[in-house]
Amino acid sequence: MKKIISLFTLLLLLAGISSCNRGEGTGGTGTIEGTVFSVLHPDDNYNLETDTIPAAKTDVFLVYGTSGFYGDDVETDHTGFYQFKYLRPGTYTLYAYSTKPSGERVAVSRTVTVERGKVTTAPDIYIHSGKAYGTSIVKGVVNATYIDKNGNVTGTGPAYEHRMYIQRKSEPYPFDDVRAGIDGVFMFQKIDPGQYIVFTTSVYNEDEVPYIIQKEVTVEEAGTIVEIQEPFAVTIRP
Repeated sequence: MKKIISLFTLLLLLAGISSCNRGEGTGGTGTIEGTVFSVLHPDDNYNLETDTIPAAKTDVFLVYGTSGFYGDDVETDHTGFYQFKYLRPGTYTLYAYSTKPSGERVAVSRTVTVERGKVTTAPDIYIHSGKAYGTSIVKGVVNATYIDKNGNVTGTGPAYEHRMYIQRKSEPYPFDDVRAGIDGVFMFQKIDPGQYIVFTTSVYNEDEVPYIIQKEVTVEEAGTIVEIQEPFAVTIRP
């Protein structure tokens, strides 16, 4: 009889220890809540300005502890608010997805610690989207010396409507071209980080044979405006 009682007591003790050692997951009294914001990167934005709005109807995922996969997910309301209830104490990771112009998704995560019977407010999550997201702008100026058919200088100033080209340093041909504005300023939008060659043509001899003027440009990170410090100088014959 004593052995039976001892065995029963041991089982109860083991059950209690197992209950106390349960890791992160549902079945507790803790809560995580927070807000997701959407950062919009619109096209044709020459200052890389963004608009930030609540991320309504956005999926938020919850990872229990060090699990390699999410254990739960919810959808935000119209204000970007979300909430996970009935969680056991422990460490949790929350994430939502940014979306690049290519369609690739990038997880944006936050890690929080949940305590028994308490509400934990997670740091805000900012997700990004839009055609200009993850890209940069390469900007420069092109000035011109205008000459007549006899080679005489008739004026100088911004090279309005002059065509500029950009190519990846590792490739033989340009992938984009733009025309300079009335102030001689030109911009290449939606440029990924990398090394580039920006070039244009200039007429120099009497046969009007153009020659290439080029500058190397390095875009080190996304979301920046890279300015070519020295203006291009070209000769234009009407």
